[in-house]
Amino acid sequence: MREIEERLAHLERANDDLSGEVARQARAIARLERRVQMLMEREAEREAGGQMSPVDRPPPHY
Repeated sequence: MREIEERLAHLERANDDLSGEVARQARAIARLERRVQMLMEREAEREAGGQMSPVDRPPPHY
C-alpha cells in the first residue's frame, strides 16, 4: 500500500508541474498572438495609407 501511495504522490507532483507548464505556455501563446495581431493591424494601416513597408522600400543608394 505504501508503494502505491508514493507512486501516487509522484504522479500528482508530475501532474502539478505539467499543469503549471501548460498554463505558462498558454500565457506566452496569448501574448504572441496579441503581438502578431498588432503587427498585422499596423501593416494593414500602412498599406491603406499608401506607405511602403521597410522591406519594399528601395535602399537609400538608389
